[in-house]
Amino acid sequence: MIPGFVVPVYNHGAALEGVIKNLISFNYPIIIVDDGNNEANKAYINDVASKYPLVTLVTRPKNGGKGQAMKDGVRKAKEMGLTHILQIDSDGQHDASRVGYFLEQAEKYPEAIICGYPEYDKSAPKARVNGRKIANGWVHIVTLSNEIVDALIGFRVYPVDSYIKVLDSPVYIDSRMGYDVDILVKMYWIGTPVISEPVKVSYPTDGISNFRNVRDNLRISGTYARLCLGMFIRLPKLIVMKIKRGKAKKAA
Repeated sequence: MIPGFVVPVYNHGAALEGVIKNLISFNYPIIIVDDGNNEANKAYINDVASKYPLVTLVTRPKNGGKGQAMKDGVRKAKEMGLTHILQIDSDGQHDASRVGYFLEQAEKYPEAIICGYPEYDKSAPKARVNGRKIANGWVHIVTLSNEIVDALIGFRVYPVDSYIKVLDSPVYIDSRMGYDVDILVKMYWIGTPVISEPVKVSYPTDGISNFRNVRDNLRISGTYARLCLGMFIRLPKLIVMKIKRGKAKKAA
């Protein structure tokens, strides 16, 4: 396994260095994707990129959304010869002490996505937490499985080849707030196992959130609608997959 990190950045330049400091000790490549930030945020990003030799900076000319930043970051990882990447947000909300464990799990199960599910502190808005439960219920429906505990979190390890396989297929992958759900479900649909592990989550230390309630909830709803349609098209395959995985679990 040749691992690295992908950190998409938009509006969280001030928090970025704290995240990078938590990753440096692993001595793996760190790909930062500047997703069309303003000049103030670019200054923070460029400072971090120049300060830490492990950092490779990918710069997008304009904001394309978290999903597009991740797609560009993973393609860069493939170009660099990395086999696995850990995605972590740049706002510092994820408990970086879990990074080592997630990478250990990826080495143990190299074909799988090691996907976080959130353990919230008191800073989490109740409406967001409750809405998440409903959203993840739909994920269980479109996968005919409860293997994916949470599909919205941006803390997970991807096997790069499986990820690129989905990107290079004709299916549409949302580039904005529907991305985390979309890529995870579609990788699952092609047979990529998902192992869910907990990670503590707090809300951004700089107080900046890129989530816009009306716009982004509509976008995520559209993602679920497309996934439901895709589920019906793939239903026979998903049923066979469910039976095979059930038998494999019993055998184990």
